Amino acid sequence: MNKTKQKYTLITGSSQGLGKAFAEICARKGQNLILISLPNENNGKLAKELEKKYKIEAIQYEANLTTKEDLYKVVDFVKNYRINMLINNAGIGGANKFEDVSLSYLNEIVLLNIISLVSLTHQLLPVLRKEEEAFILNISSLAAFAPMPFKTVYPASKAFVYSFSRGLKSELENSNIHVAVAHPGPMPTNENVAKRVKALTGMVKYSVLTAEETAEICLEKLFQKKAVIIPGKFNWFNSLLLRFVPVPLQLKILSGKLKPEATKPQAND
Repeated sequence: MNKTKQKYTLITGSSQGLGKAFAEICARKGQNLILISLPNENNGKLAKELEKKYKIEAIQYEANLTTKEDLYKVVDFVKNYRINMLINNAGIGGANKFEDVSLSYLNEIVLLNIISLVSLTHQLLPVLRKEEEAFILNISSLAAFAPMPFKTVYPASKAFVYSFSRGLKSELENSNIHVAVAHPGPMPTNENVAKRVKALTGMVKYSVLTAEETAEICLEKLFQKKAVIIPGKFNWFNSLLLRFVPVPLQLKILSGKLKPEATKPQAND
C-alpha cells in the first residue's frame, strides 16, 4: 500500500555527476525524489539541500545495487511510493586490460550496469503502470555503439542497455509508460574522470558537455518522448562515426587511444 499520494522520481547513482544533476533539475521542476546511492556518499546531505532549496521531498536510500540483498531491499522500499519516473543512471566502468582485472570487478560492471537496471525496471513496472503517465530513462553511453579494447565489458554492458531499452519501449508502445535510452558522451562527472576528459584531443574534446548540460538535454528529450537521446551535436556526429566506420578500423583507432588510459576502474554515477 502506498505511503503517500505524492509522486516521486527515482534516481540511481544520485550522489555525484550525472545522477546529481538529474536530481537538481528534477527538484527544480518541483518533482519529489527518491535518491539511491552507495553508503557514505553524502546523499543525505544532497537530499536535505534539495528539500530546503526547492521545497520538495527528497528521500535518501543507501544501497549497494551490486548485491542481491540490497537490490531486493530497494525494491521493497520503493514499492511503497507512487513513482512516475525511473532514471536508471548508476553505472561503473574504466579502462583496463581484461586479463589484469579481477573477476569480482568484471562482475560488478555486469551486476550494476545490467542486472540492477533490469531488476529495478521489471519490479517497478507495476508501480509505474498505476500512473496516468510515466517515464523510464536508461543511461547508456556513446560506448554502446562500438566494441572497445581495454574497456571490453563496459561498452558491451552499455550496448545491452541500448538493446533492452529499445525492445522494452516497443513492448510498452501503447501503454502509459514511455521508455528512452540516453547515450552521453564524455563529461567530467568526478575528479578522476575530469582528468581524463581534460586530456582529450581533437573532435572528441569539443563533444564534452557538463553533467548539468547533459541532464537538461536528456530530460527535455525524454518529455518530448524521444526513444534515443544523444546529447550534443558533436556526440551525435561521433555516434554516427562509431556506428558506420568499419569495426576493424574502429578497433585500431580505439586501441591506440585507450591503451595509454588503462587505469583503475572509475564509477560513472
